[in-house]
Amino acid sequence: MHELSIARSIVEICSERAGSARINRVTVEVGRLTCVTAQALRFCFEAGAQGTPLASSELCIIEVAGRARCRRCAAEIELDDLVTPCSCGSRDLQYTAGEELRITEMEVA
Repeated sequence: MHELSIARSIVEICSERAGSARINRVTVEVGRLTCVTAQALRFCFEAGAQGTPLASSELCIIEVAGRARCRRCAAEIELDDLVTPCSCGSRDLQYTAGEELRITEMEVA
């Protein structure tokens, strides 16, 4: 479960930035192609935030759809995972979206 290490990193980064200030909300973008499960990330975040400035803070997750361009036929396709081929059958894809995993906003009290 890599969500635990991701949640720990979010808590660590936000705690460093906020100093001793309390954090009300953290917003993260999570691409579908990262294989991060939102429910698991929320659970791990809540557990990891205990005893930190993020305790009781809200984790807002913005899911970013996976997108790719097929190198064989140049089609632009939407993906839910990394194993879906293009409609032409090719798996030679250039991923253009969905691999994001970043903190975009932090609301400090």
